[in-house]
Amino acid sequence: MTALKGFERLEASGIWRAGVDAQRRDVIVSFGKATLVLTDMQDRPLAHWSLPAVARANPGELPALYHPDGDPGETLELAADETVMIDAIERVRQAVHRRRPHPGRLRRGIGFGIAAALVALAIFWLPGAVTRHAVSVVPDVKRAQIGHALAARLTRVAGPACQTPRGSVALDRLMSRLGTGAGRLRRARVVPGGIERAVHLPGGTVLLSRTLVEDYETPEVAAGYILTEAQRSQEVDPLAALLKASGPFAGLRLLTTGDFPEGSLDTYAQALMTERRAPVDEAALLRRFETAGISTKPFAYARDVSGEAVLGLIEADPMTGKTPEPILSDGDWLSLQAICEG
Repeated sequence: MTALKGFERLEASGIWRAGVDAQRRDVIVSFGKATLVLTDMQDRPLAHWSLPAVARANPGELPALYHPDGDPGETLELAADETVMIDAIERVRQAVHRRRPHPGRLRRGIGFGIAAALVALAIFWLPGAVTRHAVSVVPDVKRAQIGHALAARLTRVAGPACQTPRGSVALDRLMSRLGTGAGRLRRARVVPGGIERAVHLPGGTVLLSRTLVEDYETPEVAAGYILTEAQRSQEVDPLAALLKASGPFAGLRLLTTGDFPEGSLDTYAQALMTERRAPVDEAALLRRFETAGISTKPFAYARDVSGEAVLGLIEADPMTGKTPEPILSDGDWLSLQAICEG
């Protein structure tokens, strides 16, 4: 979903509150191609909201009150005289509503059938069956909403995603350069802290720690962690991982109401930041590096400087004896390294 023609780079003033107990702050709201960017009076980014996931808390009332879908505690207030910005946001929300599936119809069509089957087969209904069914029927737009809600919780601890004009372009070029090797992952974001290396979310977003772009001389390390998360998302669907961690009742609620328990999202977000995850299939990961035309050695030594724990990645480097195409130009790489300095 992109901004409507004629509204690119529209700006307005507003009042932002990061949470229920947070102090209200004057901000500048920028209407971009796919996000609302909130900056303070010194042009420092405070938050960015995905346009398709912006929700209106008081339809038809002024001043207009908005929040990210799934996080009503964070709010943005636009005064009645900011009519152009309010109109732009409302037009995007209407366009999104027309394009997305209508879960009410889905629930009416299959909800009663699912509920009846669950009652009749309660003794035999396994949590795994609930998870598999949910993964197969939840539409992409709902996956994106869940991923956005998770990202909002992660960024409360990690800080808002880093963003500069040139750095964001370089990050998009990195994802484009990885091509099919990136699999289901569609976009990357760099966060200032909170996560050790990288995590991927439902909807196709991968969050990267700023250390992956600041602490290494070349972009192969960041690219390697993106490819690793792509492989992990192939081995275990991120929505399935969330449902498994949250229990069968969370899956049932998602199927019958279209909503996900906020408490489960909070718990899972904390787990993503603290729990060590299982390694991915090494042979499959090597194939992703080969498809992308990227050497595995910089990534391997970033994981283990001695090379002992990653000997397979080093010895089976698909680019040995070859001259791979650069991942990014020097200018793009420098811009990406400075993305959290804007």
